[in-house]
Amino acid sequence: MPALELEGRITRKEAKLSGQSARGAWVKQDFILEYQDGNYPAEVCFTAFGNDKVAELDKYQVGDQVKVSFNLRAREFNGRWYNDVRVWRLSPAGQAEAPVQRPSYNVPPVQAPAPSIEDMPVGDDGSNDLPF
Repeated sequence: MPALELEGRITRKEAKLSGQSARGAWVKQDFILEYQDGNYPAEVCFTAFGNDKVAELDKYQVGDQVKVSFNLRAREFNGRWYNDVRVWRLSPAGQAEAPVQRPSYNVPPVQAPAPSIEDMPVGDDGSNDLPF
């Protein structure tokens, strides 16, 4: 699936919610992002779920331009479906993606000497059935 991303302006941040589930403690915070959809502005509600994502959202204020990478999920409850637009990365808008840093191994290339006639097997015992 291609990456889902939107750039826009944070127009509202909701209160943080926290609770306890069978899996442990949780925290989440919703925010509204206004983005340009063709000629008209549109809004979408995103959810920052987990301590790390809520802390990431705390770095931004209402009015800030951000780029949001997100996943879409849906769940059914009592015959109704509910969509969840969950953030997995939040960064300032217009910021180029940092290239992936690959480790550099500064190992010089090994050069083996070319084989010489002394490196070739002798084969005088007749066990070599090659025609040359």
